[in-house]
Amino acid sequence: MANTNRDAVLKVFDGFRVELDEYNDRRERLIKVSRDITNASKKVIFLLHRLATAKIESGGTDFKSIAKQGRDKLIEIQALFASIRGELDGERFWSFQRAVSPGLQEYIEALSFVHYLESGRLVTFREVQASLTDESGIVYFPLPLDDYLLGVSDLTGELMRYAIVAISHRGGRNKAKEVCDFVRNCKADFERFTPFVKFLSKKQAVTSQSLEKIEAAAYTIAIRRSEYGASAEALEDLVSGYESSSGMERQGRGRGDVEGDDDMFP
Repeated sequence: MANTNRDAVLKVFDGFRVELDEYNDRRERLIKVSRDITNASKKVIFLLHRLATAKIESGGTDFKSIAKQGRDKLIEIQALFASIRGELDGERFWSFQRAVSPGLQEYIEALSFVHYLESGRLVTFREVQASLTDESGIVYFPLPLDDYLLGVSDLTGELMRYAIVAISHRGGRNKAKEVCDFVRNCKADFERFTPFVKFLSKKQAVTSQSLEKIEAAAYTIAIRRSEYGASAEALEDLVSGYESSSGMERQGRGRGDVEGDDDMFP
């Protein structure tokens, strides 16, 4: 009788062991794919910055071709999401949401950057969810609102870098103003969600810093214009000339120093 009870208990715990092993193995697989998605999304963002900078330097204003290249790269990332849909079937997604959340947020950031270059507006929740569906319109997994908000919040940092590059080139001040207004509106709209979304307040603090950097750069240009009394064309030459000289001075600095974008304008 004792042996029978012991065997029954061991069988139960063997079942627990198998279940835990399956859980941990699935979690590790999802974390690996999430890291791959994060790395691929960062590469898309770097590509967009590089192409946008080249376009601005050449005097171009149409960024839709750049956005198309970004969307082509995003298809590869969407294929990674499709590969894990079986691991996240049904209620299982909510058990493993934290494993895929970093990659999902980075993907949303890349997608929102592509969408902004393409249309000048913020990608919507429905548009993000639609990008994570198969040809039949069946979603790979439900998009959490938290991940959407945290992902699009990160867009403001990329737009700050985009605006700082734009403002230093001919005709870029108008583009920088558009970006500044867009980031300011994003900050105001996201503020109402901060009590309900964990970590969004930290993202808002970063958004405030990004907005301050854009405004400081634009303010400095306006002050220089009033000081020199220059025409619009002369001011463009002044800004471009300053950026070229200061860029040479910054070549020897490390990445940590470059993060202080306020130094770009004395």
